[in-house]
Amino acid sequence: MSQSSSGGLQPQLKDGQIKASDLFVKALENEGVEYIFGVPGEENLDLLESLRQSSVRLILTRHEQGAGFMAATYGRLTGHTGVCLATLGPGATNFVTAAAYAQLGAMPMMMITGQKPVKKSKQGRFQIVETVPMFVPLTKYAKQIVNGNTIPSLVREAFRLAEEERPGAVNLELPEDIAHEYCDTQFIYPVNRPRHPAPDPKCVRQAVKMIHQAKRPLLLVGAGANRKRIQNALHDFGEKTGIPFFNTQMGKGVMSEYDPLYIGTAALSDGDYVHCAIDRADLVINVGHDVIEKPPFFMEEGGKQVLHINFNSAEVDEVYFPQLEVVGDIATTMTGITAQLEKNPEWDLDYFMRIRDEVLSAISDGADDPGFPMKPQRIVADVRRAMPQDGIIALDNGMYKIWFARNYRAYEPNTVLLDNALATMGAGLPSAMMASMLHPDRKVMAICGDGGFMMNSQEMETAVRYNMNLVVLILRDDGYGMIKWKQAHGGFADYGLDIGNPDFVKYAESYGARGHRVEKTEDFQPMLEQCLNTPGVDLIDAPVDYSENVKVLIEELSQKVCLI
Repeated sequence: MSQSSSGGLQPQLKDGQIKASDLFVKALENEGVEYIFGVPGEENLDLLESLRQSSVRLILTRHEQGAGFMAATYGRLTGHTGVCLATLGPGATNFVTAAAYAQLGAMPMMMITGQKPVKKSKQGRFQIVETVPMFVPLTKYAKQIVNGNTIPSLVREAFRLAEEERPGAVNLELPEDIAHEYCDTQFIYPVNRPRHPAPDPKCVRQAVKMIHQAKRPLLLVGAGANRKRIQNALHDFGEKTGIPFFNTQMGKGVMSEYDPLYIGTAALSDGDYVHCAIDRADLVINVGHDVIEKPPFFMEEGGKQVLHINFNSAEVDEVYFPQLEVVGDIATTMTGITAQLEKNPEWDLDYFMRIRDEVLSAISDGADDPGFPMKPQRIVADVRRAMPQDGIIALDNGMYKIWFARNYRAYEPNTVLLDNALATMGAGLPSAMMASMLHPDRKVMAICGDGGFMMNSQEMETAVRYNMNLVVLILRDDGYGMIKWKQAHGGFADYGLDIGNPDFVKYAESYGARGHRVEKTEDFQPMLEQCLNTPGVDLIDAPVDYSENVKVLIEELSQKVCLI
């Protein structure tokens, strides 16, 4: 077996038949797969040998979960399916969280898992877990391959489903004996992606009428709008109508948050400053948001109306029941609405713009706080000052995620990677690693709490081994800070949430990275800039003072803002 001059696999043939593992890898090449992330096992050895001589690059991680997060983030950033690999049993079960992460976050991702021989095995039930049924509720598609001849059709179908709206996770299980057998089949090549169906023209006209008749229309931008054509269509809509917008956490950057029509990010479900505007709106034009991401508002009978614009119809939920749905290609929908809609002089948008001024004032409060340990507001402000407009931050999950979601303004799409669907800890570092691999010319930073970082900290070695350029910022409070905040807010005693930590500087150095510790607030931004401009992997240990968390939910101040 040899590698062709074009970098593709030259399949191993026997009596005119092709080895199943070669067929599988060739099918991946036909789909344009660049990388496979994972930890192979003995049940994957035939597949590993086929990969060795293919154009697909294996990225060997230290844990399957990290591999899954990297594959999901590849899907998020490219729109193409990210692929990860694990063996049977414990390898496959380690993919569970990553599967849910991709599925809820609408990230196209394929998990390839191994299995003991299915035709004849001498190992009894050793290591055997029925992983395909386990993945069924966590994926769009999960199949065991029982005949090598079916590989091309199963791979093509898995990729189709992974990338079709709403994108998500798929799983193919390749047993050891099937991978080793020879088969006789034809390749199935992918075709151009079909265009999304156009919306019903009648619904578009109804939407135009609904917006025109509203008194206080407000635009909501969700994660599903993060497509290039949609971004352009939304920009044209704002330019023509002047209707202000806010976004969800996962919709950050779809429209520039430095746009004069931006009034804030819904970092919380309720009680934040931007909700003053949401509560006053009589129509929310909901573009690309679904209830998988925590709803930014709750509907009530007789309350505001909602116009649902998405690829799919609205999922039934007791707090979300839009009065009109325009289902189809979002960009086509928004272009059609913009063409037919005229700016209504009777729209009352002044209140929203006053709220915008209050929101921007509120999120700038504390941006220059000199206290140490640093307050979250100062950390967010210094990171924003240090990062270029196209720089990418990947947030793990913790209290700081709310501060960054609300206070960190994004210039461009996919420059704030966070998870507000599964909201799992441990994803920040692998997500940043993937961003660094895809965009080696851009500044990339993983932002983690000490709790979340330690859940996949072993991937620091992977980042160093693959010569990534990456800054890892650890906001250290020696505890599970978000749960401590909620514990205190709920009136519970402080109990059970304190942790110990290693010396993070020495920890980074043990992996071959550079370690730094913030000891004075004024040193933080220069340290960030130095690390961002130095090739390699840097870790910064930054103590954080979360006593300001109470300001995340200050109902009296929020109510005061609402009364302006």
